[in-house]
Formats: sequence, C-alpha cells, structure tokens
Amino acid sequence: MAFSKETRKKTLKALQTTELDLLIIGGGITGAGVALQASASGMKTGLIEMQDFAEGTSSRSTKLVHGGIRYLKNFDVEVVADTVTERAVVQGIAPHIPKPAPMLLPIYDEPSSTFNMFSVKIAMDLYDHLANVTGSTYANYTLSKEEVLEREPNLRADGLLGGGVYLDFKNNDARLVIENIKQAAHDGGLMASRVKAVAFLYEGDRIAGVKAQDLLTGELFEIKSKLVINTSGPWVDKIRNLKEHNDMPTQIRPTKGVHLVVDNSKLKVPQPTYLDTGKNDGRMFFVVPRENKTYFGTTDTDYQGDYEKPVVEQADVDYLLEVVNHRYPNANLTLNDIESSWVGLRPLISTNGGSDYNGGNNGKVSDDSFDKVLEVVTRFNQQQAARSDVEDVLNNMESSLSESGNNPSAVSRGSDLTQEKDGLITLSGGKITDYRKMAEGAMKLIQQLLEEKYQLTYTLIDSKKYQVSGGKMTPSLVEETLNELVSKGVQAGLEEADAKYLADLYGTNVIQLYQVMADFKPFEGMSLKDSLSLHYAMEEEMILTPADYLVRRTNYMLFIRDELDQLKQPVLDAMAARFNWSDQQKTTYLEELEEVIASSDLINLKEERA
Repeated sequence: MAFSKETRKKTLKALQTTELDLLIIGGGITGAGVALQASASGMKTGLIEMQDFAEGTSSRSTKLVHGGIRYLKNFDVEVVADTVTERAVVQGIAPHIPKPAPMLLPIYDEPSSTFNMFSVKIAMDLYDHLANVTGSTYANYTLSKEEVLEREPNLRADGLLGGGVYLDFKNNDARLVIENIKQAAHDGGLMASRVKAVAFLYEGDRIAGVKAQDLLTGELFEIKSKLVINTSGPWVDKIRNLKEHNDMPTQIRPTKGVHLVVDNSKLKVPQPTYLDTGKNDGRMFFVVPRENKTYFGTTDTDYQGDYEKPVVEQADVDYLLEVVNHRYPNANLTLNDIESSWVGLRPLISTNGGSDYNGGNNGKVSDDSFDKVLEVVTRFNQQQAARSDVEDVLNNMESSLSESGNNPSAVSRGSDLTQEKDGLITLSGGKITDYRKMAEGAMKLIQQLLEEKYQLTYTLIDSKKYQVSGGKMTPSLVEETLNELVSKGVQAGLEEADAKYLADLYGTNVIQLYQVMADFKPFEGMSLKDSLSLHYAMEEEMILTPADYLVRRTNYMLFIRDELDQLKQPVLDAMAARFNWSDQQKTTYLEELEEVIASSDLINLKEERA
C-alpha cells in the first residue's frame, strides 16, 4: 500500500469529508501507538503531526529500549518490572527494530556510586528475574577489575572495582514510529504529517474536532471527530491552551537531553556502557557504539526555550566532555572531535519527580524493607525461596519514592491519561518503552466513551501481539529471518553488506525493494542500495523533505556522517524530480537541510571556539 506525498493529498481530503471516531494530535511514538491500535480495531481514525513523524521528541531519545536498572538503586521494583515486561512486548511486535545489546556497568569505589559489587549483583539478579532471562544466554554476570579493563582498556582504572553485564536493547526510535504509522495507514487510518492544529471545534461546550492548517500550502480546513486525543509530547500544554477554556494545571515539565557522536577511532567501546558520572551528582550516562561511531549522553536539564528547535549549548557539551574524559582519560575528546549531535525534550509529568534516565527523587527505602529484599533475593538465588516469596516482599515494600506514588490516571509509570470537561483526552509523559501500554490504556477509555456516548461498539485488538509494518516475523526467529532476507537480496543482485543494511532497516518490507530491482535504475550520484532506500521512502514512508529521509528514515546525519555531504545533493535532485519541485523549492529545501546539518555538527559552537 502506497504511503506517499500523493496519498497525503487524498488523506487530507478524507480528513475534511469524514467524521472521525478519533482524531489524534501528535505523531510521535505515543500518537503512533494509539493510531495503530485504533485503526486496527476498525475505528475511523485520523492523526495529524505538525512536523515530520517522530521529528519532535521520538527521534531524539538515547536510542535504547532499556529496562531501567537504575531504579533498582532504590529498589523501585515496580517500575523495572513494568519496563522489562513491556520491553519484551515491543520486541515481539517490532522484532526487526530493537536489537539485543548487553550493557556493561563498571563499578567504582566512590562515595556517589550508584552500585557496589554486592548491590549490583543483587540488582542484576532481580532485574533478570523480572525480565525472565534468568538461565538464558542473556543472563547477567559480573567481571573483575582486570576483566573489565581487558574488555574496555580505555576506562579509568583508578578506583575501578569490577563491573556487571546485563541485557539491554539498542533501538531505532524514529523507525519504530514510522512502522507504527505505516501499519495504521495500512489498516485504514488517515495519517498526515505537516498538518497543525490551530484551534478546536465545538458543539455546545464539547470539543468536536479541530481547525487545522496544511503547512505545505497554508490551507486552513476543519476536521470533525467524535473524540480528540492530545498526544503531542512536550507540546501537550500548548495544545490544551488552544481551548476556549483551559481549567487544568500545567502537566508537562520538559527537560532537555543532549547526545554527542564521535568516530569510534576517537572513543572505542565494545558494547553499550552505563556509568556514574564521577561528579558526585547522582547521575549516570551512556556510551554506546553504533555503525562505526560512538555516542554518549545524556544531559537532563529543565527547559523553557523553543520547543521546535532546541539546540545544544556550550554548557551541555562541556558537561558531557568532562564526564566522558573523566571515565576515559586517554580519549581527550574536544569539541572538534564531535561529528554530530542531537537534542530532544522529554515530556515529564510536572508532578512526577523522576526523569527517564536518572529516575525518581532521593526517597529512601526503609531499612527493614531493604534488608528483607536482600535476604529474600539471596535465598531465591540459592533456591531456598520461591518466586512468590520474592513477589510478596516486593509488593509490600515501604518507600517514599515519587516514582512509586500511585497516580490514578496513569496507564504506565510517569504517564498521565485524563479527560477534561470539554471532552479533550490527553495522554502525556511516559517513556518510549511504554508506548504500547500507554496507547492500550487510552484505547480502553476511548472504547468506553464511543460506546457510552455514541453507541458505537469496537473490539480492541490484542496489542501485545499485533505486529507493526516490517515486523511480520516470528520474534524468536529474528536473526534467522533477517539472514533469509539478506540471502534474497544477494540473489536479487545486491552486495551482501547492502542487503544486510536494508534488511535491518526495513525488516520484512525489504521484499518490496527487491521486487522493483529488475527494472530499477539507480538515481544519479547514488548507489543501488541508497537509491532503493530513497525510492521506498518516497513511495511508502511519506518523506516530504530531504531531512525526513536523511535524519529520520535513515541514520545518515547521525551515524553515517562521513557519507552525508556526498549524498545530500543526489537525494535533493531525486526528490525534486519525483515531486516536480521548482528551482526555488529546491533551494529552500537545501537551505533547510543545511541548517539541520549545521545544528547537528555544532558549527556555531565550533566557530565561537575557533
């Protein structure tokens, strides 16, 4: 099924002429998850996103589907249990996207250390128990100081006690969004990017749709819908402020997260690594290898600037360079070593003290509860206690942690689902790992409201098993399936490395690329691999600008930066020919792309330091 600039025109017409059951404002991961479940359940569903899909926050995460082991430093067990359970679900419904990537956690003898060698083993055993990987090839293990340094010789040796290794997953966040969006469109949903909600429509005192603007043409039009849900992430309060009467307190406290990318020759690590900063600030940071690069982050600071174009500031760079050079003293990384970067806003609930990366306040588990957890987990590992004994202790822990507080409107930890008096539903907060669970919670409310108010009955899908576009494979056979897809690509005429790149990117949808190869002519200045990828993105993934392709459908800007300068003009030329752009349009799109690249490259900061 095509999903392109041409189908967008039909979608916009349908949005104007169809009364929807549900209109979704926001095309990040939360909105995409709701769109998939609503469309698959047969609801008349529409989604509008004022930027590209995933452009706001959902392409700017740490690019991990991680289990939150940090929460176990205060035995906030429930959030870890929720997260690792949901992580397994995401792996099943999008099996071609999250990839297993065991995480190394070095332990230092420092007053501010999150874990010591004893507590990290207890935490990892509990983590594996919750994640149901005990006894598997991904079960945790500890390393001595010598073993850690053998694995990562560039790590600071002073004060190093050893380390732990536990299961985590790399993620392609923007691809997870687009695969959900494509599946929703395949199931009948009306998905449109670069459409902005500018006002609400009312029937009496109830919201009955939105006035929207097509940001490509400037056209204003109305979309009527029985229910409207706000899934706009950091923009949640800005959307609520479009209402005639907004009687709800501010929900979102955005924080800014920055990541920096260097070539792996500058900082080589064999696997994702999660470390205390060493600054006695209670924070941790990630160092992650990816596609011949290494990235590290993240900052976590309150933010009040431009939501659409947050920027990396010198203070962000200084902080991250300080902590990474402290832990890797031979790296001596400087601003000029940074090849690319990204910055995103996290839509934290204002009443929740925890962040996505460092979680919770400093609330304490009571001494009695702490001792009981250590005792029962130790006995469980020695096969002297049953699972039920562990669960009983965990369920009765005493803690003042904000993340453990009961939020009656939450559908996952750190999220909020509310309906206001005028009918607007808002789904906010949460983590990328929780997106399906958040959407499921919202769908139950939407199902109930449609039945009670409009006598419309819908049966919800089992979203724990409903796979996204490109993920139509047996989750336990991902590696085998991808290998088969690579073999088919080689048979079709691709180099093995190119076939692997495309199969990893598109999953089972890569077959569509192979099917056009017989009569396909590569675009001028582009390889067959890249030409097939760009062709597919134009026809099946609704790219509207070169940045959509180079930043969010692929990873060229972040992790294949070496090839970007040679690729950007051929991509622009191919898109201009396909979409009949004028010379002025080509110039405008090139200027926009150059601005995005310059921001990622930190050109302004580098020029200031020159």
